[in-house]
Amino acid sequence: MIEIDFNGDTMEPDNLSSGKLDFDMKETAEQTIQRVLSGYEIGAKLRQLRLKKKIALVDLGKHTGLSASMLSQLETGRMIPTLPTLARIAMVFDVGLDFFFDDSRRGKMFTVVRKEDRIRFPERPDSPVPAYFFECLAFSAQEKGLQAYLAEFQPRLPEECRPHVHEGAEFLYVTRGELLIQRQGEAHELSEGDSAWFDSSEPHSYRSVNGEGAQALVITTGPRQ
Repeated sequence: MIEIDFNGDTMEPDNLSSGKLDFDMKETAEQTIQRVLSGYEIGAKLRQLRLKKKIALVDLGKHTGLSASMLSQLETGRMIPTLPTLARIAMVFDVGLDFFFDDSRRGKMFTVVRKEDRIRFPERPDSPVPAYFFECLAFSAQEKGLQAYLAEFQPRLPEECRPHVHEGAEFLYVTRGELLIQRQGEAHELSEGDSAWFDSSEPHSYRSVNGEGAQALVITTGPRQ
C-alpha cells in the first residue's frame, strides 16, 4: 500500500489503486491524465517548434512517421501524446522531453484549482478507520515551496491516532470544530479560528475532540536549506 502524509510523500511503494480508498473518484484515470497534462500546453509548444522550423504538418509527419491529422490534433490539444510519440517528435526537433514539461517559458506561476477537481484522500489507503481525510489545494502547481491541504478530522480515540513525521514545518488553521494536536507528549487543543505552527520532524498526531469532527487548512514546507 501507499502511505500519504500531509507532506505528500509516499511511504511504501505500490499501486495506489490496489488500496481500498474511501473516497469518490470524480473522473477516470484517462480524464485525470488529460487534465494534468493539459496544464503543460504540450500542443502549443509543439506548434511553436514546428512554426519556428517552418515545417508543414505533412512534412513533420514524414519525419516522425505520424499522420498530419494526428499531429494537428496534438497541436490543438484534442489529443494527448504518449511518451514514445513525444520522444519521436523531440528527436526531430533536437530537444529533450523536458522541453514539453518546462513551465519557465510561461513566466510567473499562477494556477487555479477548482473545488470540483479536487480528490478526497484518506489519511492512509490501508487504514480501516482514518483519523482524517485531506484534499490537495494546489496540486496543479509545479515546484512549489509549500503544500496546502484542506483536512477533515474524524472523532477518534487517542489510541486510534497514529503519530507521523515529515521534514520541514507545518502550519495549521482550524476552520471548524475543535482539534487536538499531540506532540512531544503534550496535547494542544485548538478551537475554530486558532492556529499552530511547529517543526513537523517531531512525531505528531491529530484528532477531533467532539462528535462532529473538525476541519482545518494545513500548510507544510520542505526541509530548511
